[in-house]
Amino acid sequence: MDMLRDIDPATGELIAEIPVSSPDQVTAAVARARAAADEWGDVPFDVRAELLLRVAERFDERQDELAQLVTREMGKPFAEARRESSARSKELAGVIETARRALAVEDVSEGSSRTHVVRDPLGVVAAITPWNFPLAMPTSILLPALATGNTVVFKPSEHVPLCGAVLAEIIGGDLPDGVLELVQGAGETGAQLVDADVDMIGFVGSRATGQKIMRAAGGGLKRLVLELGGKDPLIVFADADLEAAAECAVTHSLRNAGQVCCSVERVFVEDSVREEFERLVLAKASKWTHGSGFEPESRMGPMVDDAQRQKVHAQVEDAVARGARLLLGGTLADGPGSFYPATVLADVPDSSVMATEETFGPVVSLSTFDGDEAEAVRLANATRYGLGANVYTGDGERGLRVARRIRSGQVGVNRYLAGSSRAPWVGARESGFGFLGGVEGYRQFTVPKSISIASGG
Repeated sequence: MDMLRDIDPATGELIAEIPVSSPDQVTAAVARARAAADEWGDVPFDVRAELLLRVAERFDERQDELAQLVTREMGKPFAEARRESSARSKELAGVIETARRALAVEDVSEGSSRTHVVRDPLGVVAAITPWNFPLAMPTSILLPALATGNTVVFKPSEHVPLCGAVLAEIIGGDLPDGVLELVQGAGETGAQLVDADVDMIGFVGSRATGQKIMRAAGGGLKRLVLELGGKDPLIVFADADLEAAAECAVTHSLRNAGQVCCSVERVFVEDSVREEFERLVLAKASKWTHGSGFEPESRMGPMVDDAQRQKVHAQVEDAVARGARLLLGGTLADGPGSFYPATVLADVPDSSVMATEETFGPVVSLSTFDGDEAEAVRLANATRYGLGANVYTGDGERGLRVARRIRSGQVGVNRYLAGSSRAPWVGARESGFGFLGGVEGYRQFTVPKSISIASGG
């Protein structure tokens, strides 16, 4: 039997060995979900809602256990892991309310024609989720899919199999057999799940894997929701609050060791304030110490594994070789663990890998522009990605103008991009397909059906 080796990225020590689901086991899990789909879809919404609301209490009871697992399996500082685990119970009421709104019957009658639009569940959803937010990302697919009447086969990342197992146990506790199934494994298991008898694939991960899923799903015309990578810009005009802009640049380049799909990955600073902005960034970034996530003073834990660390370091070396100035960090740490220090680069050239490809590591990447609004927009859009963006300026109207012209799903103006939980989370361009969150995101898990009724019927 193949086994996943679950490794602590801070120490290199083995946490556990997890059996990989065989192809037959994947097929059987999907078959159980398929057998349960019609009955679960027919359960009245209020009954489904009651079952899912019970999950909040179990999340609260096990939030410390979950936080410990997050830190052990992927290295996140424990305080951040604790916030991620404690937030899960708080979101349940919002999930139910959003699902209720998404499923509301619409009356689109015209004249003597009576027509209602209802929304049916798609059937069986394959949920394939990442390691960087091992609780938040799975629940962003699992809970909407279940609340809207679908059954789910869940494959967590191979880096966080224990987080995935506990999450499935908590959410599935009161659900009927087959409604939530768990499979474990890496890319091969995910490919088997995509090829199986599922109606929809919800995936959060890399652009390259998203492309493979789209190709594989095409034969069966399976529905897709894909949240993929990003290369998010932050534009800083000279009239901005530079202190606030530097805080945004540093915090959202370095949090979770930069392992966030919507990290700030490219900072474009108006040339006239370059020196002051570099000084602010350097002062702030130098305070981002790294170490075990269980050490209270650590602001960054390790990277998820050494392969990810080596990828980041290769991008840093390439940028420096092409002319970037290394202001902080940029070295591989000795000793156990996949640690990489907070790193700041300035004058990152357009020709570097760091300027074009997702870094997904703790690097603040600084470049300049001449202050022209059109040039700032051009630089922000000079990427295949379109997940998020941020704009800092003292001119509110300019901030909105620039935000509208940047091709991305989310934009923050004089703040980081994260906003209302009621808004959809969209990956524009090659950062995604479909979207999660909000009423429209929940409707991705359903198919609309128009029912027209004869007069007098």
